[in-house]
Amino acid sequence: MIFKRVGEGRPYPDHGLAARDWAALPPRPVRLDELVTTKDTLQLAALLDEDSTFFGDMFGHVVEWQADLYLDDGLHRAVQAALHQRSTMHVRIARLSPEGEWLGA
Repeated sequence: MIFKRVGEGRPYPDHGLAARDWAALPPRPVRLDELVTTKDTLQLAALLDEDSTFFGDMFGHVVEWQADLYLDDGLHRAVQAALHQRSTMHVRIARLSPEGEWLGA
């Protein structure tokens, strides 16, 4: 199994984080098998696009909520890592309280 679980949708409350907020969080490695996806499909064009991070963050975005790590953005990066036989990827993690309040990194 590549991921802990394949989810459909975001079960956590809206975090309201802007790109600037994500950029302030330090990236750290996370094992793919610890991640729960929030999408159950992947656009092949995003997976194959060599410049997929040209205008975006080069790190995946993960929301830690109720003891799970949800891959909020970056499914194509996670699948690329798995295809290259890597078991980890670097992500930025935003922690949310059970009520959905942002707790920072």
